[in-house]
Amino acid sequence: MNMISVMLVDDHAVVRMGFKMLLESDQDIKVIAEAESGEAAIRAYVEHHPQVVVMDITMPGIGGMEAIERILAKDNHARILVLSAHEDSVHPKRVLNAGAMGYVTKRSAAEELIKAIRSVANGKKYIEASVAQQMAIQQLSGEQNPVDVLSEREFEVFMSLARGKSTNEIAETLFLSPRTVGTHLYNIKQKLNAQNSAEIALIAMRCGLLEP
Repeated sequence: MNMISVMLVDDHAVVRMGFKMLLESDQDIKVIAEAESGEAAIRAYVEHHPQVVVMDITMPGIGGMEAIERILAKDNHARILVLSAHEDSVHPKRVLNAGAMGYVTKRSAAEELIKAIRSVANGKKYIEASVAQQMAIQQLSGEQNPVDVLSEREFEVFMSLARGKSTNEIAETLFLSPRTVGTHLYNIKQKLNAQNSAEIALIAMRCGLLEP
């Protein structure tokens, strides 16, 4: 098999170093670039053109979700594997909807990550088995999944509400007017059949997006 070139994206240098050592213990994988933010990932991708981008999604700045979309806007053949601490069924759906080809949790075994990288390098999607099982259970339960019904902006407002933020705080954080946040809130309640912020928080907990 030809050598697979990889770019590691994570805001923690120690985490990148650990995964670099782990990946390069496999003779078929070479880490050719690293980035500590979404913005740096976009620049490094354009410069190095790795075969596989291994990316965390929780980072300062624009974050992993937007970085995925921007990299794919520059190269729609980019192969992105998300390596995340999130073990719920919602984050994998979001990254796959954004165009990523795989999802593995940071707790997965080294062999699983290497297998995922090989799979994605060959143009095949890869979702860690335990995550795929959770996604299937969520689908079977028939409950409205926020990812399926909310727009990206509505999802941001939904998560802020679930964390107890006020309309004004959300408006300030997301650079929106309170009136626009109010419109998003109305739509979120309609789509998720929620009456108030407490019910929104419960939905987030049931989906594994918030710690109970």
